[in-house]
Amino acid sequence: MKKTLMIFLLMGIAFSGFSQSEKTTEFHVPVEYYKLDNGLKVVLSQDKTSPTVIVAVYYNIGFRIEPKDRTGFAHLFEHMMFQGSQNLGKMEFIKLVQENGGVLNGSTRFDFTNYFEIVPANKLETMLWAEADRMKGLEITQANLTNQQGVVKNEVKVNVLNQPYGGFPWLDMPQYANTNWYNAHNFYGDLEDLDAASLEDVESFFNTYYSPNNAVLTVVGDFEIDQAKSWIKEYFAGIPKANLPAAPDISEPRQEKEKQFVKNDSLANKPAIAIAYNMPERNTPEYYAMGLLDQILVQGDNALLQKKLVDELGYTSNVSGGINYLGNMFNYNGPMQLMFDITYDSETSKEEVVNAVDEVIQKLSQEGITQEMLNDALVKMRSQLYDELGGTFGLGRADLLSSFALFDDDPSRINELEEQFKEVTPEIMEKTISEYLRKTNRTILTVNPLLANNEKTN
Repeated sequence: MKKTLMIFLLMGIAFSGFSQSEKTTEFHVPVEYYKLDNGLKVVLSQDKTSPTVIVAVYYNIGFRIEPKDRTGFAHLFEHMMFQGSQNLGKMEFIKLVQENGGVLNGSTRFDFTNYFEIVPANKLETMLWAEADRMKGLEITQANLTNQQGVVKNEVKVNVLNQPYGGFPWLDMPQYANTNWYNAHNFYGDLEDLDAASLEDVESFFNTYYSPNNAVLTVVGDFEIDQAKSWIKEYFAGIPKANLPAAPDISEPRQEKEKQFVKNDSLANKPAIAIAYNMPERNTPEYYAMGLLDQILVQGDNALLQKKLVDELGYTSNVSGGINYLGNMFNYNGPMQLMFDITYDSETSKEEVVNAVDEVIQKLSQEGITQEMLNDALVKMRSQLYDELGGTFGLGRADLLSSFALFDDDPSRINELEEQFKEVTPEIMEKTISEYLRKTNRTILTVNPLLANNEKTN
């Protein structure tokens, strides 16, 4: 799987393309949003600080809703998008970008598949033409499919099956924590399912999900609005829309009992543990509160779990975690977990680690969240958000704009995030701790090292 980082935490970066008031430090991201007659959502965000431009296309298809019995299909299809289109032969898309001084990538996530190019500003028209060319139609051949099936299968073997802690916990935890197949299947792909994909499957998938009425086109950087609109209309307006299937039910029931699982790993040399708490529904007060609890518990050297497990007890050298291991807390659109994980020495037991975590949560629950703790969490969240929006020529900004257009039909939400976090009170935090950090709302997955089999056991 391509591990494109959509978040770039670059501290101290100068912000660009934001209007700023004298009375407040809040910023405003320029957003122009409209739709073509064929349903394509278009987001434009101008920033003339650097002579570069980002073209990003997000399709509303990810791991979560890929066809049953075709696990890994969304990811396989991401590879197919580089195999040639009407006017660009195999791998010529990549060559076109690189020879024009740009960089590109694509990735498959829970709820979207995305493609982006960062190029000199004078190459915007070229990139719009190229993205439209492959949206119109791919060169779908049996030779290309067979080739990419082999590539993806090898990727699974290298990154998961033959790797210590392979898939832990980013691939494993959703399969244990969730009950609905759409959220709980192996989205990297079972080898048998990858082999079973047919040419007809690929054509049907493309014609259904890679249509303009299932996509967002986002342009961020140094460009003229009217000129960009003209090119977008010229290259994308004539692409026909598709009949989209009804969205499947991806909801999860309220978890009423703690889940514990062990994954045996013959390649691991130390035990590891991941603990995941189910998230509240997106865009609710509790959702924003969990974002702040992530800052309090996990993020940074002053996080409570870092201080307890690393500084005080010395169980591990680092606590990793967050909301959405394949992105950030904003760019997903379904059930999700706040999760953290550590590796630890064999002399330490799983029970000791869990007890230490419980002590931190229990103290937080009993003593409550002070306004000072809340203020500190807001500062950390704000810093992280600003860094995300300002990093890598605006790639983080393009990601959030595309996600909010795709999921909420409202990319201007990017300018409301800071205020939403500020509206969280200590009372909302305490309510969120009580409901979402309870033991019966969590899944615990441990890695048992140096064992010969890799089967799941309860």
